[in-house]
Amino acid sequence: MDNIPPITADMAPTLTGPLVVALVYDGLCTFEFAIVAEIFGLARPEMGAGWYRFAACAVEPGPLRAQGGLRFHVDGGLDLLDQADLIVIPGWKGADVPVPPYLRHRLLAAHGRGARLASICSGAFVLAATGLLDGNRAATHWRYADQMRATYPAIQLDAAVLYVQTDRIFTSAGSAAGIDLLLHIIRGDFGPDAANSVARRLVVPAHRSGGQAQFVERPVQKQGQGRLAPLLDQVRAEPQRPWRVGDMARAALMSERTFLRRFMEATGQSPGDWLAMVRVDAAKRLLEATGWPVEEVARLAGFNNTASLRHHFTRATGLAPRDYRDRFQAPAVSRIRTDGR
Repeated sequence: MDNIPPITADMAPTLTGPLVVALVYDGLCTFEFAIVAEIFGLARPEMGAGWYRFAACAVEPGPLRAQGGLRFHVDGGLDLLDQADLIVIPGWKGADVPVPPYLRHRLLAAHGRGARLASICSGAFVLAATGLLDGNRAATHWRYADQMRATYPAIQLDAAVLYVQTDRIFTSAGSAAGIDLLLHIIRGDFGPDAANSVARRLVVPAHRSGGQAQFVERPVQKQGQGRLAPLLDQVRAEPQRPWRVGDMARAALMSERTFLRRFMEATGQSPGDWLAMVRVDAAKRLLEATGWPVEEVARLAGFNNTASLRHHFTRATGLAPRDYRDRFQAPAVSRIRTDGR
């Protein structure tokens, strides 16, 4: 630990926050790595000295290649894994490419001492090779779902979600879902205001409704999607209304049968599942931004009662509403809360 290797020129020496280390390998998934570097490695003086430190770690000797015809050298080596608070695996060489035993052992040791591990897209295969995902829920890109299930049947793979958190292990779906996952990590570490600030600078939503099922290859009829867009916006703006399939079909000027078909084509979800996610997102915002009782949050988000809120919320986030509030509510709101929940 005393012989600390050079980290990167990107790392401001005044930062004291968690050390995030991104794995780098020959055949690097350029976009996935760039996500990690952008979110954790970009200077953000507005976040203060406790913000993340960032380093890249080469898992094999260089020079290395990256997608897009790039060749590069990396300052940091595997010793960085012994110091990391969060290790991110930005994709992998391929679902069929074995993970070197020395890398598996390093990741297991890091996790054993308390480090968090996160993967983006095919990076889940690296975590799967360690055995840490066995018996746990995990995510990866929908195109790799069948292969993941066949190769690692002990993993409870969910190919519909954007990301999954199981204790100190995080997995995400396709490349851009890595942004959703990393914002989720920021939200847990520094609160919703910090995650929202980073999202604004990236010009992306802090929360995305639905999962990756809506992106599975299927013909999407642009005409139907266009006609649904105003309805979807209206539902998001008024989640507390008692939306029924018949009401939504009439608002979209479609028969129920046509509406159901077009809705699935446009969103990858049934109206009921999509509406539940919209209401969960509304509940998240209320829990983060207000000190209102959970009963009031349930009503304003469109759930019939707190039991319904708890069911859908826990299924979507892995946390009960009260636990989510305790973890993600802005400190200023928490200080003025009077009801205790």
